[in-house]
Amino acid sequence: MVGDKVEPKIVSIDEALKISSSLGLDLVEISPKVDPPVCKVIDYKKFIYDQKKKQKAIKSKAQKVVVKELRFGPNTGEHDFEFKLKHARNFLEGGSKVKAFVFFRGRSIIFKDKGHILLLKLAQALEDVGVVENMPKLEEKKMIMIIAPKKKQ
Repeated sequence: MVGDKVEPKIVSIDEALKISSSLGLDLVEISPKVDPPVCKVIDYKKFIYDQKKKQKAIKSKAQKVVVKELRFGPNTGEHDFEFKLKHARNFLEGGSKVKAFVFFRGRSIIFKDKGHILLLKLAQALEDVGVVENMPKLEEKKMIMIIAPKKKQ
């Protein structure tokens, strides 16, 4: 009778407890807020096991977001920029987000505009494979911009 489909019945709690103990199963309250409360006669350990299995399946199907970082200086040369641009392109094509930032050391903070221009240049070069999620923003000694990959159609 355990695996069979049973027609739902409205019974008292005492009767439900007797039925569950005679079958060697547990009486589990499904919806306590309803009048009368809804209970099920099931194997509780198996129920918990199935719940964990479902949660694990949902978690494994969830898309994991990977963020790769690129670090620039305010006076980054053209060759270094091209080298990092190539890496950023590979990261975006691979489905990862790119967090590009310009790190200002000491007095180089006076070159904020150079850092801003550098990040905008990067965004413009990557517009075919990525979308700017956060525009360049100065946070303490870093100017940060995040680029997400474009959705594939």
